[in-house]
Amino acid sequence: MDLTQLKGKKVFLTGHTGFKGSWMCKLLAMYGAEVMGFSLEPLTVPNLYSIAGISSSLTSVIADVRDYSALQDAIDGFRPEIVIHMAAQPLVCESYVNPIYTFETNVMGTVNLLEAVRHCDSIMSVINVTTDKVYRNCEWPWGYRENDALDGFDPYSNSKSCSELVTSSYHNAFFSNGFPAISTVRAGNVIGGGDFAKDRIIPDCIRAVQSNEEIIVRNPHSTRPYQHVLEPLTAYLHLALLQMEDANRYHGNYNIGPDDQDCISTKILVELFCKEWGGVKWHSTADPNAPHEANFLRLDCSKAKVMLQWYPRWSIEQAVSKTVTWSKAYYGGENMDQFMKEQINEYMQAAPQLGR
Repeated sequence: MDLTQLKGKKVFLTGHTGFKGSWMCKLLAMYGAEVMGFSLEPLTVPNLYSIAGISSSLTSVIADVRDYSALQDAIDGFRPEIVIHMAAQPLVCESYVNPIYTFETNVMGTVNLLEAVRHCDSIMSVINVTTDKVYRNCEWPWGYRENDALDGFDPYSNSKSCSELVTSSYHNAFFSNGFPAISTVRAGNVIGGGDFAKDRIIPDCIRAVQSNEEIIVRNPHSTRPYQHVLEPLTAYLHLALLQMEDANRYHGNYNIGPDDQDCISTKILVELFCKEWGGVKWHSTADPNAPHEANFLRLDCSKAKVMLQWYPRWSIEQAVSKTVTWSKAYYGGENMDQFMKEQINEYMQAAPQLGR
């Protein structure tokens, strides 16, 4: 995985002010890419985008992906080579509260982006970031493969299933000649330093610690493919570069997740967090009337391993440790721009976990 090839490449990134988007911007800046970000203002206070000084490393357009004219103007003016679509309403619980906004953002946002891409001839590679929740969840004990049925249950998951279908339609109708190459990537649940979102387990743990309260876990037995945020982000960039070399070989759909042993329950994740942080307790408040969420979800990432030669680098224990270390550094007043660069270097120097 040679990300030095990003140097000088023009990358258009939606969702750049979010948690994953901020880490992506830091990666792209470290490897010398020229970046234009397109997103709403950061949604939380504090937020990683501000903490890490992301705005100094790119051209930022603050706008809504539901605004087609704004997207088209930004893409036409920038003329990127790579487009990575990460802007989304990303929360299951929020999607029950605001389903219309969720579908507008996650479905029509994808339509608007791909329509703008269709009219810009500089673009060679498009990566649409969806989620592991796009699949019809049958509570299987084995991982979902890329050719399994799409049918997310809740508004968030279903909107991302629809985004997948939109992408497939645009590929078939407009991009079937391989120009630009277009892929969707279905990542597992990510953790890492700088996530301040509500209704996510690790941010909830950190908020509880900072308030000197016990951690409350609403669904301790749900099992998810947890991974550090750098795992999928580096995979997206690796795929984008491969698509620029051979569009017909590398376009398509890819699961990006941890190996089976790192698909763990929320209970185990919280226990790892408490052990790593030290002196923290938790309890469950499972609510039988809570909105539906899948109990068991696992990804089969064989395709990415074979086609892309991509493998996870950090175990779930390491991912939790890096997240806790980042958070303690932040609350300790350290320079988080430099700290993020150091963690990225540590990740890139780690050996891929072949056959773990």
